[in-house]
Amino acid sequence: MNSSSVKKLLEGDPPTKIDSIDELSDGFFNSFIMEGLQVDLMEPGRVVCSLTVPHRLLNTANFLHGGAIASLIDLVGSAALHTVGATSSGSSLEINISYLDSAFENDEVEIDAKVLRMGKAIGVVVVELRKKKTGKIMAQGRHTKYLPVPSKL
Repeated sequence: MNSSSVKKLLEGDPPTKIDSIDELSDGFFNSFIMEGLQVDLMEPGRVVCSLTVPHRLLNTANFLHGGAIASLIDLVGSAALHTVGATSSGSSLEINISYLDSAFENDEVEIDAKVLRMGKAIGVVVVELRKKKTGKIMAQGRHTKYLPVPSKL
C-alpha cells in the first residue's frame, strides 16, 4: 500500500449525517474513532498522527475512553504495518496496553506507531500515545497481528 493510500485509510472521508442506526455503514466504527485524526509523519515502519480528543470518545469520567485508546493502537499500528508491505489489515493475535495517564476533551494527543518486526505472516508494532503539550506518555501498546500470506495462484 502506498503512502497516500495509508493516509486516506487513516484520515478517511468526511462523515455524513445519519438519521438511524440502520443507516450506519460497515466502516462506521473506524470512522467514529478516527474522525479528526491527522497524519503528521509517515515513513517506512513508522506513522505518527495527532488527534484532538473529541467529546464522543470520552468515558463517564470525562477522559479519553480506554476502548478508544485500544482502537487507536490497533488502527494506527495497522497503518504502520502497511508502510512496510502488509497487504491486508490482518487479524489480531495479541494486544497489550498499559494505561499510564489520561487525556481530557480538547487535549491534543500524538499517536506514534513503530514496526518492531514484519515477517512473512506476523507483524509486531509498538504504539505510544502522548500528550502533545507535555510529551507525557499516556498509553503504550504492543500489537501482534497475523497477516495472511498472499496466494501464489
